[in-house]
Parts: sequence; C-alpha cells; structure tokens
Amino acid sequence: MTDGCVVDDEDVPGGEADREPDPSDSLRTFGAVMQALREHAGYSRTEFADLVSFSKHTVESVELGRRMPDVALVERSEEALGNTGALRKSSKYVTRGRGDVGLAAWFRQWARLERVAVSLCTYECRLVPGLLQSEGYARAVFEGTVPVAPDSLLEDFMARRMERQRMLFERPTTPFSFIVEEHDFRRRFGDRDQMREMFDHVLELSAPRNVTLQVVPLEAGLHACLDGPVRLLETLRGQRYAYSEGQQNGRLISDVKEVSLLCQRYDTLRSQALNAKDSRGLLERLRGEL
Repeated sequence: MTDGCVVDDEDVPGGEADREPDPSDSLRTFGAVMQALREHAGYSRTEFADLVSFSKHTVESVELGRRMPDVALVERSEEALGNTGALRKSSKYVTRGRGDVGLAAWFRQWARLERVAVSLCTYECRLVPGLLQSEGYARAVFEGTVPVAPDSLLEDFMARRMERQRMLFERPTTPFSFIVEEHDFRRRFGDRDQMREMFDHVLELSAPRNVTLQVVPLEAGLHACLDGPVRLLETLRGQRYAYSEGQQNGRLISDVKEVSLLCQRYDTLRSQALNAKDSRGLLERLRGEL
C-alpha cells in the first residue's frame, strides 16, 4: 500500500461521484501556513519560486491547497524561511481528502485501486504511458489538450503525473508490465533534446527488475489488442479489474468475463511483442537515430 490509503475493493466500482473534489482541509491549511511564512519573510510568489527553484505556478498551487507539496519544495522552503520546522512537521499530515487533484473524474476510481494493486499491466497504442512519460513529454501532452487548460491546472496535472511515477520505485516487489507500440515512441514532439530526454526517462524507469517494458514493432502487423489501450490490475484479494479510456471518458471494468477476455488478449500480445531486452535495444537505437 502507498500514500497511507486503504481501499476496499468492493466499494470502488460502486461509483464515486463524477465531479471535481474540493481540496482537503489539510492541503488548504498547509498552503495557508506556507503562504503566511513566505509573506512574513517579505517574498513575493515570484521571488520565492526563484529562491526554491520551483515555478511560480507550483508555489501558487500549493499555497491555494490545489496540490500536494513535493518533499524537495518543503525542504527548500524550510531553508528559505528560517528552518522553523513548521512546514517539515505539518507536511507529514497533509492528505488529499476525497479526491485526487489533477486527475480526471473518470480516472479516480482506477487510481485508488492502482495504489494498492499487487500487479499492474498497461497496453498503450496512442502515446507513451503516463507512468513512463518524461516531464517534457507530459507537459507537451497537457499543453496540447482542447480546451486549453489554465497554467495553474496544468501544473496540478504535471505534479500528479510525476508523483504517480514514484510507484515504480517505491513498490519494488510489485510487477509492472508495459506493452507499447513502436510508433508511440517514434511520434515526434519538441526538439531533439526533449526526444532524447523522453527515451532516457523511459529507459531509466523500465530498468528495475519489477518493471517490464515490451515494444510491439511496426512489422508485427495486426494483433490481439487492436480495439484500443487497456490497463489491468489485481488486488490483494485476488480480484482483477480493467480500465479502458477514450475521448472524454473512461470505464472501470469489474465484470469477471470481460476482464478475463482482456487478460487473454494482453497475454497473447505479450508473445507477439519484442522481449524486454530487445525492446530496450530498439529504444536505444531510436534514441541514437535522433
């Protein structure tokens, strides 16, 4: 389990209200304390952001209770504001409350299960999976959304996506499996440096023994998962769930037969994709071609 969150599997599919959650009281309280200390020290948000090496939007989001404070932000803020210990101690009690700021409403139920899953599988045919995206890649994805997200919301989205990736390192005994189409990695964004950073990031995150990345090469042709991307997980109770996503919607699947069918498709695709070693070799070759 992570994030100090205990999830009752039977409660999740029942349907959390499809609305944006209010920030938790602890987030608001922490943000108010941080803002008060900053103002007492005589710093504007812009000055303080430069001092702690975070963006102004990140500082604003934390102070307004819209996002969780990063450990690095807490430590740098403590040093900049006199090492009173107030931020360091209070940050230990910060929670998100009901919701997950920066997550789409239809994704939250899956995210709750994701935190306590004993295994996670992802097939993606549209873009690099969120759990493997570099910061530059994720920002390009969010900046390309329609309608355009305001800067403050974009920072919330970025923070939540980067925070989710910590699972790969914080849960070294949980198997993470990714099957990704080669064309997802070939899709250009930004400049060459950003593309190289993306490849480096994916290679780094897929290096631990509990993470397996397989690439479906272009020459593989038609295969078992052509209906679209899918995610699969298993809980401590042995229950299996699936999640599929489309334009402006997502669907958590708990029906045993349907989940079983999707698992069969995923397992079939595993045999059609490159193995982990050859997949890393392909990514290294694509990086070298930039």
